[in-house]
Amino acid sequence: MTKLPALKRIPLRFMLYALCFAQSCGHDTSPVKQPGLPDQFIAVLGIMQDAGYPQAGCDKECCNAYWKGAEEKKLVTCLALVDRKANQYWLFEATPDITTQFHSVQQYLSSQAGHIPAGIFTTHAHIGHYAGLLQLGREAMGARSVPVWTMPRMDSFLRYNAPWSQLVELKNIQLNALKEDSSITLSPSLKVKPLVVPHRDEFSETVGFIIESVGKKILFIPDIDKWEKWDRNINEEVSKVDIAFLDGTFYKNGELPGRDMKEVPHPFVEESMQLFAGLPDTVRSKIVFIHFNHTNPLRKKGSSEKEEVSAKGFKVAEEGMIIPL
Repeated sequence: MTKLPALKRIPLRFMLYALCFAQSCGHDTSPVKQPGLPDQFIAVLGIMQDAGYPQAGCDKECCNAYWKGAEEKKLVTCLALVDRKANQYWLFEATPDITTQFHSVQQYLSSQAGHIPAGIFTTHAHIGHYAGLLQLGREAMGARSVPVWTMPRMDSFLRYNAPWSQLVELKNIQLNALKEDSSITLSPSLKVKPLVVPHRDEFSETVGFIIESVGKKILFIPDIDKWEKWDRNINEEVSKVDIAFLDGTFYKNGELPGRDMKEVPHPFVEESMQLFAGLPDTVRSKIVFIHFNHTNPLRKKGSSEKEEVSAKGFKVAEEGMIIPL
């Protein structure tokens, strides 16, 4: 992974990184420079769990590091699918940090594109994944008919519960139906397919997505209870794609002292690495952990845990990563 020069329009934390997966993607390790970006790519606009970093009400060492200036703010998990030829993009998740993420994605597009995405795909109804939709509403952008792709329960949640229902009634957003394992065609070269995954589905079902171009497949599963609860074999699913952004919310059990972590089930990164340990190097190198809780040491610069993940052949998501398609 190599750094690009800072861009004048974007704060330092949004410096663009080139993430080159030489073995799994067939790309060389030369930097991706701003004038020479690929026509289509995935840009990582955020890497944190729903509450971001620092987290409200946290006065522990993990968040105090930010208030003391030792760590930078980090945004809630979000991907952008960018098509520079068409001068448009799609968001995967509408996060509480959507204002900054709308701004940061502009560096990839011409000035005529504007901030409004060509569409938004939501995985489920937990706050970090849909709360940003409010910024499209009457009190904010006053957007017109932004396509929002949802599964059936998520559709009903937004359509029949205020304040989300107002977005529908005022036509700030246009709800479009997703169907499990059925692809949506965005353009002749881009498709998106939802995969239902087990999670705490209080208000909606939960999905991951396969983002597919002519030559690449990207798997995005930011939230799942445990890999073994899924009716699919995650090892096989990773083997089918070129890059897999996977739930890395907690690094290990006991990360939330005094709280039963069964109340917030996720695959611990330690568990996932053990599960994936038998995969060939070329397959392990596809896996990129994302969606980190504020307690997770993988969000920290140069942590020993981050080094361990890298030593075992996996990757850690960073804001500004570019995945060529």
